[in-house]
Order: sequence, then structure tokens, then C-alpha cells
Amino acid sequence: MNHFDVFNGDADGICALIQLRLANPVDSQLITGVKRDIKLLSQVVAAVGDKVTVLDVSMDKNKPALESLLAQGVEVFYCDHHASGDIPDSTHLDALINLEPDVCTSLLVNGRLNGAHALWAIVGAFGDNLKQSALAVARPLSLDAVTLDKLEKLGIYINYNGYGAAIEDLHFAPEALYNAMVQCVSPLDFMAGDNPVFEALEAGYVADMAKVDSLEPMTAFDHAAVYQLPNQKWARRVSGVFSNDLANANPDRAHAVLTELDGGDFLVSVRAPLNNKQGAVDICSQFDTGGGRAAAAGINRLPADEVVRFIDVFAAYYRE
Repeated sequence: MNHFDVFNGDADGICALIQLRLANPVDSQLITGVKRDIKLLSQVVAAVGDKVTVLDVSMDKNKPALESLLAQGVEVFYCDHHASGDIPDSTHLDALINLEPDVCTSLLVNGRLNGAHALWAIVGAFGDNLKQSALAVARPLSLDAVTLDKLEKLGIYINYNGYGAAIEDLHFAPEALYNAMVQCVSPLDFMAGDNPVFEALEAGYVADMAKVDSLEPMTAFDHAAVYQLPNQKWARRVSGVFSNDLANANPDRAHAVLTELDGGDFLVSVRAPLNNKQGAVDICSQFDTGGGRAAAAGINRLPADEVVRFIDVFAAYYRE
């Protein structure tokens, strides 16, 4: 029997898998990619008797591959908080899907495991910019402020590492980062001592984020703002975390960050207002390569000649 672990390359996907494999170690084939690379299930070549775990990638975007695996008798555990569409009715599918805006895959896995590795779930939730949800899980653990700050920063660093147009943009390939962290029962152990992986993550984040400190919006309204980043690796790495920072600083305003790609098109990150976590996926799904969830979504490649239409749709949605 073969086992495949298919997971998003961001903090939520990685931390969800860490929890599962700490609780149930298996020798598995890892399938992942940059955060926006979500059509991953088609890479699985499995047969009856094999098992597949899928974490933090939209079921709706992977439906044909999922249905093919189920038809072959492959056992699939699918855990996610993105758009699912109709969930297949199959005895071979264990689906744990929750689309609520304050839930992420790491938190769903934490519930399935009855909090066995809650610190990693907290890291994943912080990385997904679900601060209040992370704090809710942390509260019964009586963690002090210094520990919470460390867990939040780690989540942000892991999430930051997942953004890029290709693996070459990242400091660490997601599977390499996962393999380094799953060796540690606690994320505090991963951050302890002179861990070169953690130190590289932190140094890269600090250096890249310093470049956006003085950035002004290209378009701004009371209810929405749009920023543009240049066609550089550092810009692609910060696009998601920068979007989260904007949302946290202005909780009543929606934000979009457009990062220029080769050829003049744009990678788009959209964040709904924290005080109204709705609409991000509705906006992005109106464009080819768009998707995500209600609170946070994106477009993998927005043609340059559609930028004006995007801004109009984005601004109009939150003006209503």
C-alpha cells in the first residue's frame, strides 16, 4: 500500500500535515508546491488499496482527479476550508470540510486529533491570519505573551515562504520546510537554539518586508485600497503577508495587492475587511485563474488589460 500526502505549501497546509504525521507517522510521498499551486491531486498515481491525504487545497479545483481516485477504490481523507462544490458521495472518501471564515485546515485537523498537537495548529492559524481563532485554541493552554508572539511570528514566516510564482522564488521548497519542522514535536523546539532553517526564514522575512514599509496605494477609497508590487522575487514572496498586514492595520477596508509577473500580467492577492470577511472569492472567481475563500482569495495571473476591470469590480463590491 502506498500513501500520498497532498498539501498546500503555505503555513496552514504544512502545519496541518505536521499534526497528522506526528500523531500517525507514515512513509508517504509528498506532493505540494507554491501556495497558489493548488491543482495538486492530478499528480497522484494511485491504485486500489492506496491512501491519499489532501490538506488545504480546494476540492472544487481538484474534483475530476478526486472522482477518478475514488472510482479506483483509493481511500481519501480530504480536509479543507476552501470552495468544495458538491462533495462526492463515496464510501472511500472521508471529507472534513468547513467553509466558515474563521476556520482553517490546521484548526480542523486539531479538532480531529482532539488537540494532540495544538501548538502546531496555533501556528497554522496565525499563518492564515486567523489571530482570534489561534488565540481561542491557545487560551486553555495558558501560554504566556512571549510564547504566543513566537508562535505567531513562526506562522507568518512559514506563510511568507509559500508565496512565489515558482519554487525558485522561495527560500525553502515547501516539502523541505515540512521535513525540517516535522522532526520537532513542538514548534518551540523548531525555533530553539541555532536552527539555520528558522534563522533563514526570519532573516528573509525581515529583509523583504522592510522594502514595503513606505509603499503607497495606487488606488485608495474609504472602503478599499489597491497596491502594486514590482516584478521581483522579494515582491512575490511578500505579496500575501503584506496583504494580511494591510488587512490587520485597516480592519474595515478591503485590500488588493497586484504583483507584476513576467510579460506584464499580475499575481493578485485580495483580503476582505477583517470586520466583514466576505466577498474575496466572489471577486476573484470572476477572473480566469481566480479562487480562494470568502476572507482571502487571489488570481494567479491577471492579464494587464484586465487590471482596470478588476479594480472596478473590487471597488464596487465593497462600496455596496
